[in-house]
Amino acid sequence: MGSCLSSDGGGGEAASPTTPSTPNAAGGKKPRKGSSRKRLGTEQLHRISGRMFLNGTCGMASLFTQQGKKGTNQDAMIVWENFTSRADTVFCGVFDGHGPHGHIVARRVRDQLPLKLSAHWEDFRESNICTVGGMNSDGIASEFVEEESASSVDLEEKESVPEIFMALKESFRKAFKVMDKELKLHPSINCFCSGTTAVTLVKQGQYLVVGNIGDSRAILGTRDHNDQLIAVQLTVDLKPNLPREEERIKKCRGRVFALKDEPEVARVWLPNTDSPGLAMARAFGDFCLKDFGLISVPDISCRCLTEKDQFVVLATDGIWDVLSNKEVVDIVASAPTRSMASRLLVESAVKAWRLKYPTSKIDDCAVVCLFLGPDASVNSSSYKTAGGASSENAEVGNNMQKPVSMRSSEIITDDDQGTPNSDENGTEGDEWSALEGVSRSNTLLTLPRFVTGDEQAAAFKSQNEV
Repeated sequence: MGSCLSSDGGGGEAASPTTPSTPNAAGGKKPRKGSSRKRLGTEQLHRISGRMFLNGTCGMASLFTQQGKKGTNQDAMIVWENFTSRADTVFCGVFDGHGPHGHIVARRVRDQLPLKLSAHWEDFRESNICTVGGMNSDGIASEFVEEESASSVDLEEKESVPEIFMALKESFRKAFKVMDKELKLHPSINCFCSGTTAVTLVKQGQYLVVGNIGDSRAILGTRDHNDQLIAVQLTVDLKPNLPREEERIKKCRGRVFALKDEPEVARVWLPNTDSPGLAMARAFGDFCLKDFGLISVPDISCRCLTEKDQFVVLATDGIWDVLSNKEVVDIVASAPTRSMASRLLVESAVKAWRLKYPTSKIDDCAVVCLFLGPDASVNSSSYKTAGGASSENAEVGNNMQKPVSMRSSEIITDDDQGTPNSDENGTEGDEWSALEGVSRSNTLLTLPRFVTGDEQAAAFKSQNEV
């Protein structure tokens, strides 16, 4: 899990129709659930004040993405200040697409998931006033939801965590479920063998609530009792070989195993076909595997921040494939200015790729650095990009992965700019293969042989529409 959530209903022409918590200007009534986000066009969404999705900086964060050497940049990212029109709330997220249409899926989730989360959060708050409760001794509360139909937490849990966590946990679950269903039924996005990770985070006041699927990651840079900077991993890399994930997949007739030439990379396979070989246990999309154990239910955790906490880093697996958590924290802390932190981290990862895997194609990378504390201002004199940009032609990015998994409460002490590609409607050939010419493992290995084009995906959608 890892990303920050904040909603901005801020100024400009798009403010009124785009703020989920703002009453309908026309009739003075609260819009129906989800109605505000349906009215938002892409141009309107990209003009919202405080919402950033391109390389640049804002008041408390810096973002940078760079295309790798494998083709279209399939990473996406977002920082949304004043999320849900609250000055103390921010939303952040990174999304790592995979498969022939992964870049389209990642951008769709980046644009729509915050709106769905905001709408469900507002619905919850109407019937439950958020008040601060207690935390456990570590300042962390977490819940692992095995099934999308999981029941609400019991009274004992409600007494041990802040109510903001209860509200956001339910909102995250509903938003992820609705997002995945929308992708499944979307008339023009082929998600049969394409999908994306999502590590998202909402920071409101002193609380951090994180929702995560896939193997992108969030970490916290904080100081220990000796005032030494350390890394705390906030999310678990949801890989197929995690015992709980593997058990669920096998119960659904999916198979989990690693290939001989990459024994460290466990993958999910169809029951009777050696494809697609997905290197994660949860994802949006990838509907060829949704009947065989793959789910889109987020792993959710909450943390109460202290004055020792410095920043949060959300990044796609391209970063974690070559840099340790501690290395990432040290790089961000060493940046000349906060505005340069994310870019410096990506550049360091690219160098590490060239040194560690000189024969490999560098992966895409996307990084969001969220700085904490009252002095979390960012020097915007560097590579700042206007948050109101409406074109994605300037987007460049990179993604990475690492098979290591950690619990959110553990402290980790281990020790070429790509050309933008804005063709979101472009498709790959029927013989698409993620591993072609690559010596490092990819998220998706091959496509099922029975999937050769859009007709099969359309047929799949029509059979599964509900």
